[in-house]
Amino acid sequence: MSPSFADPAADSLPVHVVASDALADWLARQPDEVRAWLSATGFEAGLGELRLLPAAGGGIAGAVIGSGTAKARARSRFGLSRGLSGLPEGDWHLKGDLAPEAADEAALGWLLSTYAFTRYRGAARLPKARLKLPEGRDGARLLAMAEAEALTRDLINTPASDMGPQELEAAFLALADGFGAETAVIRGEKLLDRNFPMIHAVGRASTREPRLLEMRWGERGPRVTLVGKGVCFDTGGLDIKPSTGMLLMKKDMGGAATVMGLAQMIMALDLPVRLRVLVPAVENAIAGNAMRPKDILISRKGLTVEVNNTDAEGRLILADALALADEEEADLIVSMATLTGAARVAVGPDLAPFYTDDEGLAVALQAASGPACDPVWRLPFWEPYEALIEPGIADLDNAPSGGFAGSITAALFLRRFVENPRYMHFDIYGHTPSDAPARPKGGVGQGARALLTALPQMLGL
Repeated sequence: MSPSFADPAADSLPVHVVASDALADWLARQPDEVRAWLSATGFEAGLGELRLLPAAGGGIAGAVIGSGTAKARARSRFGLSRGLSGLPEGDWHLKGDLAPEAADEAALGWLLSTYAFTRYRGAARLPKARLKLPEGRDGARLLAMAEAEALTRDLINTPASDMGPQELEAAFLALADGFGAETAVIRGEKLLDRNFPMIHAVGRASTREPRLLEMRWGERGPRVTLVGKGVCFDTGGLDIKPSTGMLLMKKDMGGAATVMGLAQMIMALDLPVRLRVLVPAVENAIAGNAMRPKDILISRKGLTVEVNNTDAEGRLILADALALADEEEADLIVSMATLTGAARVAVGPDLAPFYTDDEGLAVALQAASGPACDPVWRLPFWEPYEALIEPGIADLDNAPSGGFAGSITAALFLRRFVENPRYMHFDIYGHTPSDAPARPKGGVGQGARALLTALPQMLGL
């Protein structure tokens, strides 16, 4: 089901948006029967609290939804969407003194709430109501965000049986074809011929051959290169994960899914950029030809890497792709990956941690994350930890011992393959552990909307 707004020309019923501290004033302006009804039903205007308003003769005159307190709103993204999803069938419009950002959040939350992953079951119970776009808001932009998020969620939610490297390639090519983008794919042994040895090393043990996917779109403006980790399933390799550690590994291509969603937004909105997207797509499996602990790999950049854990494979495939990205001039290079558990321990599943040495990029992203309803948090490229990723026998160690600062050392590892100072890395989770407003349990994009919103300031568009 594609997200959409109600026909702006259709008749619609009002949904009055009322904050807790404004409830008394609002009630004073309502008819006696409305005040009596809301008093009888205990309405307190809590965030997302919904009440239908009766009309004479037994119909529905409208609805009222609470926007809670400022503290409640700060603690919950898309707080209105939980209540809005309870509206009965029909066309509705928001009514109240909503600030532009609040109107965007309500509208975007509504669109995101219409998502359900139904590939393997019947149609889900989704809202039957239709919401009109709030007046003065950019509907095309909000729809582009919601449609891209649906793509990202679908890709992450699809199990590896139906979303291996070949299927991820098919989705990548379909996305490119939809916007007239140019593509190129390098598969299997040709990865060695074209000097992508670490992508090949990680994926060669699978029956589904590894590959590097590339897309180019746009003929004007700054150059933006997106690189997404596409590990379609991660057993851990010979350093095999326990069974519980594999349960969510279908989401290990969440970085690829998220950069594809961001690319879709950029192309759908026809932003004046020259876009390049790189996705190394592999399955980290176990076979006689799997890479081994203590193997030394020679990367595309020429740096040697000691494999001290075959389960730290994502940074290996990203390193070759980032080296390729860095060979071409770019105004911005971004990598996105479900890279480390350490990032989740540090900031939990709801925040997207990012790294950059460019203060301007960091400030622009932080400023954009609030309006985009897409929280991010900056972590440091901490120079004193550089020594931890130098094993002595090779230039780099893919999995430093000790267990400290795992997300930072992974980010430092990736930075070794990018000389462009305008580089950003995201260590995302890509999964919502339990149902949340506008975010059902399962795959989720992180950081993409914040980046989209920040691009004009980042690139001077």
